[in-house]
Amino acid sequence: AKADEITVSTTDKREYKAKLVGADTRTDVAVLKIDGHSLPTVSLGNPSLLKPGEWVVAIGSPFGFDNSVTAGIVSAKGRQLPGDAYVPFIQTDVAVNPGNSGGPLFNLDGQVVGINSQIYSRSGGFMGISFAIPIDIAVGVAEQLKTKGKVSRGQLGVHIQELSQELARSFGRPNAEGALIVNIEPNGA
Repeated sequence: AKADEITVSTTDKREYKAKLVGADTRTDVAVLKIDGHSLPTVSLGNPSLLKPGEWVVAIGSPFGFDNSVTAGIVSAKGRQLPGDAYVPFIQTDVAVNPGNSGGPLFNLDGQVVGINSQIYSRSGGFMGISFAIPIDIAVGVAEQLKTKGKVSRGQLGVHIQELSQELARSFGRPNAEGALIVNIEPNGA
């Protein structure tokens, strides 16, 4: 954030000065442009095909240890984190630590299905829960950054809350099936 200079380093020790094309803080995705050649590529997978229990692999630089690989399983999909309504995270138990953010999450077909983003921890270190941005979300954000320079999002103006048994009773409902939808638009519009 607010860097004066950006350098992209490759695993074969080449370095490139990079230009920031655009960044989106809500998804933690940025697009950088470099003048390079003979750069390696990876294929992208479809995160919607991931299933809980499926093995995945993360590559990153935890604590500065470059090109570290860790493996684990998909714990859940579509996770919403507190204060974040924009990313349906892939939850895994892959060991992700400081320095892994921005690294790829691969399925066992060698396809990138996510970008490792964050951990949920009380200590600041890995405690068995990590989150990745689905690659289709990241690609959509990147395309908007490249074409428009910013990301546009639709907004519905409601808050959806799980319906507890207490809430169901208060509304005269026989059970807690469904959801409570609250209008959050000013003046009830």
